Amino acid sequence: MICAVGGMRAFSRAMCMAVALLCFFVSGLTAPRVWAGGATDAMKGTIDEVLRIVQDKELRKPVKSEERRMLLEKVVGERFDYTEMSRRSLGAPWAKLSEKEKNEFVDLFQTLLVNSYADKVEAYSGEGVEYVNERTEKDYAEVRTKVLTGKTEIPLDYRMINKASTWRVYDVVVDGVSLVNNYRGQFTKILRSGTFAELLDQLRKKSETIKSS
Repeated sequence: MICAVGGMRAFSRAMCMAVALLCFFVSGLTAPRVWAGGATDAMKGTIDEVLRIVQDKELRKPVKSEERRMLLEKVVGERFDYTEMSRRSLGAPWAKLSEKEKNEFVDLFQTLLVNSYADKVEAYSGEGVEYVNERTEKDYAEVRTKVLTGKTEIPLDYRMINKASTWRVYDVVVDGVSLVNNYRGQFTKILRSGTFAELLDQLRKKSETIKSS
């Protein structure tokens, strides 16, 4: 069964993966500490656009809810590399899939992630984020931040890859727990005793459950 990220502090456990993605969207709300590097700049550009959408009074009207969500998904999709995230989450079995199977898996995994974070983004209540630093090695970077909520500080890191001169997010690490590693463990367990079709079915059902809740 596909479940939430585990092993975090109480706040992280309650919000699970949705918090990880939410924090990516809203981390520009407070003045950051000094940062440097193309990966952080790229992320900030996306964050600024997300904030513009979230704070737009016209888009916050109930009749604009679908339009607002579509705009958010578009902006975030341009920064998140869902294919790379899917490949790393599935692990070794990825290489054995046909192009059709890969595309189907990416679509379902992306839908699961989107359904997990969408409502949390739109209901954002004002947590802050501090930029800590950026570590870069060739085409890879890790942007480290801290999410501030009340008296709690939660380490939140964004792992990025540079493709065609564009920095894209392929993993989010909340309080030491990697989203990619978490799902890889779950997917491996499912495939160990079941089929790829059964994995797709579980992804589909989990996404629908989150969306209807």
